[in-house]
Amino acid sequence: MGQLFGTDGIRGVANQYPMTAEMALRIGRATAYFFRREGYDSRIIVGKDTRISGYMIENALISGVCSMGVNIIQVGPIPTPGVAFLTKSLNADAGIMISASHNPFQDNGIKILSTNGLKLPDRMELAIEDLILKNDLDRLGSANDQIGRVEKLEDARERYTRFLKGTFPLGCDLKGTKVVLDCANGATYKAAPETFSGLGAEVVTLFHEPDGKNINLDCGSQHPEALSREVVKKKAHVGFAFDGDGDRVIAVDEKGNVVTGDRMMAFCARQMKKEGRLSNNLLVSTVMSNIGLNIALRELDIDQLITKVGDRYVLEEMLEKGASIGGEDSGHIIFLEHNTTGDGILTALQVLATMKKEEKPLSELSKVMQVYPQMLINIEVNKKPDISTIPEIMQVISSVERALGEKGRVLVRYSGTQSMCRVMVEGPTHEDTERYCKMIADVVCRSLN
Repeated sequence: MGQLFGTDGIRGVANQYPMTAEMALRIGRATAYFFRREGYDSRIIVGKDTRISGYMIENALISGVCSMGVNIIQVGPIPTPGVAFLTKSLNADAGIMISASHNPFQDNGIKILSTNGLKLPDRMELAIEDLILKNDLDRLGSANDQIGRVEKLEDARERYTRFLKGTFPLGCDLKGTKVVLDCANGATYKAAPETFSGLGAEVVTLFHEPDGKNINLDCGSQHPEALSREVVKKKAHVGFAFDGDGDRVIAVDEKGNVVTGDRMMAFCARQMKKEGRLSNNLLVSTVMSNIGLNIALRELDIDQLITKVGDRYVLEEMLEKGASIGGEDSGHIIFLEHNTTGDGILTALQVLATMKKEEKPLSELSKVMQVYPQMLINIEVNKKPDISTIPEIMQVISSVERALGEKGRVLVRYSGTQSMCRVMVEGPTHEDTERYCKMIADVVCRSLN
C-alpha cells in the first residue's frame, strides 16, 4: 500500500497527521478532482459513524470536495455498507465513509468507495494519494461560480433499512423471535433496531446511545461479553454485536456462546449450496480463518479459496472467481448477491434466515464446524520491517511450526491499520496454543521495540 492508504483507507489518531482537518480538506479535494478527471458527473456521497471527530473531518472533507466543483450528498451517521448501497443505488460518482471501524474513538479514518459501491482498487487509491501528497491542488480548483453544493439526504437511513429488509426471504418474517442487538454506540445504533423490529422481531438493544466517545468502548463485535449475558438473561433466541461502522458482526447463540464469522460462513454456505445459490460452489476466506473452517468445507464438499487478510482482497477474489460468499472470522462477511461490502446487519439477517429455514437454533447450526484452539496476541510496535528479514522471529516461528506439525499453524503479520504486529497460533490444545503464542510474541516484542 501507499504512504497514506492502508488496507482499509486512510486511518490514524484524530487531530494528528494524517487525520487532521487540513489533511481532510486535501483528501476531499484530491478525491473530487480525481473523479472529475475520470469523467464522472460530480456527485459524492459522504457518511460517517458516531465519533466526535467526525464533525471536524466531515466539514473539512466536504469543503475540499466542493472547492473542486463537485456536489455532496450528505447522509449523516450510517453504516459503511449503507454508504456503499446508497452510492450504487443513487448512481453517485463515489462514496466516502468517515470511520475507524472497530478502533477506539480517538482514531478516525476515511474510506473511499467507487461508483458501484466497491472499495477502490490500489491504482486509484495511489493516484489519489499522489494528488494529496503533491499538494498542488490550489491551481486545479474550480472557478468561484462553479463551487459544489451540499444536499442532505434526509431519508438515507430509511432507504438503507428498506433495502436490508428486502434481503430477507419472501414470505418470511421474525415474528416470535427475540433478538438482542449490541450496536457498539456506533453507526448501527438506529438502523439495526429499526430493521429487525420492522421484520417483526422483539428487539432488545444495548449500547445504542452514542456520545461521540463511547463507540466500541467495552462493547461491540470485539467485546461481546455483555451481549452474551443479556441473551441468556432475556432468554433470547440470538444476539448480534456490530462494530463501530457496522460492516462486521459477531453472533451469540441462545446459550450465550459466541459464534464468529467462520462458523456463520460455514452454515450459510451450506444453506446456499442446498438452495443452488452458492456460485461456483466456492467460499473465499483469509489466512486468519480457523483450521476448522477448512475441514468443515471439505466435509461439505465446498471449495475454498484463501486470501491474505483484508476484506478488499476477499472481494477481489470473489469478483474474479465468481463467488457469492466470502469473509473473515472477525465477522466481516460479504454476500455479493445483496451488497458489495461486508454488512453486519445483512449478515445477521442471513443467519436468522438460515435458522428459520432449518428450524434449528444457532447453537445447533454452529456444530457444522469445530473450532480449533486459537490464540491471538496484538503487540504494539515502533517499526514494521519485513518479518522475513528478522532471524530471531523466523527462528521461533520455525521452531513452533515443527512442534505443531499438522496439528496447528502459525501466522505472524502486521496490522494494515494500526502500529501492531499480530501473532496467531492454532494448536491441538489450549495449553499448547497459549504457550507457543506467548513464546513467539515475546520474541516479536523484543525484536520490534
